Amino acid sequence: MDSPNPNKNKGDKDMTKKERVLRSLNNKKVDKVPVGFWFHFPEDMDLKKECVDATIRFYKDSDVDFIKIMCDGYFDYPNEIIPKIKKPEDWFLMKPLGENHPFIEEQVKRAKEIVEKLNGECCVFYNVFCPMTSFRFGTSDELLMDHLRKNPEAVMYAFDVIAKDADALCRRLIKEAGCDGVYYCVQNAEEYRFTVEEYNRYVRPSDLYVLEHANEYSENNILHCCGWAGDKNRIEVWRDYPAKAINWAVYIEEMTLNAGKEFFHGRCVLGGFDNRPTGILYAGTKDEIEEFTEQLVKESGTKGVMIGADCSLPRDIDKNHIKWVVEKLKSLI
Repeated sequence: MDSPNPNKNKGDKDMTKKERVLRSLNNKKVDKVPVGFWFHFPEDMDLKKECVDATIRFYKDSDVDFIKIMCDGYFDYPNEIIPKIKKPEDWFLMKPLGENHPFIEEQVKRAKEIVEKLNGECCVFYNVFCPMTSFRFGTSDELLMDHLRKNPEAVMYAFDVIAKDADALCRRLIKEAGCDGVYYCVQNAEEYRFTVEEYNRYVRPSDLYVLEHANEYSENNILHCCGWAGDKNRIEVWRDYPAKAINWAVYIEEMTLNAGKEFFHGRCVLGGFDNRPTGILYAGTKDEIEEFTEQLVKESGTKGVMIGADCSLPRDIDKNHIKWVVEKLKSLI
């Protein structure tokens, strides 16, 4: 069962998708390299009614090895104090939403429905944003950075409040909804925004508060070092963040899966494909995508590697392109 090539050991049975992903997360040999992709739901979708079925349908149609549930519809952090903020010191008035707030309750319900419909067939991870990003979604980048310059302690206090809600969300997603872990998205380390020292002072404490608590609920969490704006990050600030697997923007950071595996201390790596419309997964032919997939496995190996993309794929990607990757990986065993 440990053989990376079942054709060489006919006595080995095929792994389940869940076994395959968990073994990859733990740097153990697998029967084939796992794969997973995701994208945001269409803008006209009723997220409370349709997203559960849409998530399951995509999983079944594409035959990917795991699901990353999107938190579409729950980007804006809805703390009631936010519209009342006039000056930086006002952030000291902020209190957590609480674990039973609809913002948390509804996301847990969504995840639980998906997990129950899958009945243990594959691993499920739920997207959780770091506190600073939730802050940015709830207000604006301009306000956040202005207040951080004027009164960093007040803004860091708000980060800590949001971190408590993110912790509650992680706990309920894993313990109650049955997710195998969270896909924890860290951002805001763009080279133009902070120095390493500034990031570590202002942002790292709330990042780690959430991630370290998530690790208490599950040992199988994925860290996503997001290149959302297309700007290079000071990726070194995330190098020691404790997570079982790391996903980063290979093409923005100019760091291959091989290089990243070494950089992140040998942990499982996830990615390899450019998620942008100019990338081969979106714009390539079947032959080009299959050839790229095969080359990616040759270069990155099969142990502690999961194939995916730098980030969410465009909504309008031809889903056949994803199937071509999945089928090619099956042929490489």
